[in-house]
Amino acid sequence: MSITIVLEINADPERLGTLLTTLQTILPDTRSYEGCNEVIVLTNQDDPYNFVLLENWANREKYEKYLSWRQERGDLDALGEMLSQPPTIKFYNTSTY
Repeated sequence: MSITIVLEINADPERLGTLLTTLQTILPDTRSYEGCNEVIVLTNQDDPYNFVLLENWANREKYEKYLSWRQERGDLDALGEMLSQPPTIKFYNTSTY
């Protein structure tokens, strides 16, 4: 069963441009990673530094493998330096009721 992941990030205002460029650079790799079905980036209309990434993955294990790959490459540390606070991440199952 596929899962939906909601990743919320808040950009450091001084690093917004760098964050946007980085997302444009790394998200194609995310979208093509085994198990990733979709990634949509939402920008908050009332707060241009607030973003939500809606991700659909084949399963949590595939996502965790991807996340480990990003960590090993140093991408997560680099992204963390562009944020004003730690990201939040939530995992959701799809319900049909």
